[in-house]
Amino acid sequence: MKIMREIGITILIAIAIFATIKATIQGYRVQYSCMLPNIEDGEWIMVNKASYFFSDPERGEVIVFRPREEVGSKYPFIKRVIALPGENVEIKDGKVFINDIPIDEPYIFPEPPRHNKDFGPEKMLDDQYFVLGDNRNDSNDSRSWGPVSRDDIIGKAWLVYWPSGKWGLVKHYSYPELSEAGEQEAVFCSQLEVQFEP
Repeated sequence: MKIMREIGITILIAIAIFATIKATIQGYRVQYSCMLPNIEDGEWIMVNKASYFFSDPERGEVIVFRPREEVGSKYPFIKRVIALPGENVEIKDGKVFINDIPIDEPYIFPEPPRHNKDFGPEKMLDDQYFVLGDNRNDSNDSRSWGPVSRDDIIGKAWLVYWPSGKWGLVKHYSYPELSEAGEQEAVFCSQLEVQFEP
C-alpha cells in the first residue's frame, strides 16, 4: 500500500510539473523570413508565456501573439515591439519615429526598402503595441493590419533551440535615444516647475 501511495504522489508531482511548464513555456517553429537576420525560417524558438504575467512588453522585445481575425491566419505571429501604449509612431522614408524621435535599428535586415510605404502618425491606445518584422521588405506587420492588443500577446521569444548549431538567446534591443530624450524632457519640465498628470 505504501508503494502505491508513493507511485501516486510521484505521478501527481510529474503532472503538476508538466502542467506548470506547459502553462509558462512553449516551443514554436518559425516559418518564413520576416525576422531575418535574427531568426531564420525553420528555426525552433522557446517562448516564455509567464514573462508578461506581472509586467508589460518592452520596446525592442520579440513577441509571439495571436493575430486578429481579419488578418486571416490561425497561426501565431512573431514580431518585434516598436511602439508602446500611448506613444505616437510614424514611418517616413523607411525610418521609424517614436514621438517624433528617429530610432536606431541595427538589428533590421540590411537591405534598402523595396517599397516606400509611409505610415502614420498614429497614436497607440492604452492596450496597443505597434510591431514590425526585422526583415521589413518581407514582413506582414502593424503597417498592414494595425497594432496588437495586449490580450493577444502569448509571450516573449526567449531562445532558439533548434537546429542545435543555432542555439542561443533571442536578441532584444533597447533604444537609448528615447531614454535620453525622456531624461532631457524631465529635466526641462523640472526647471520650469511644470507638473504633468501621469
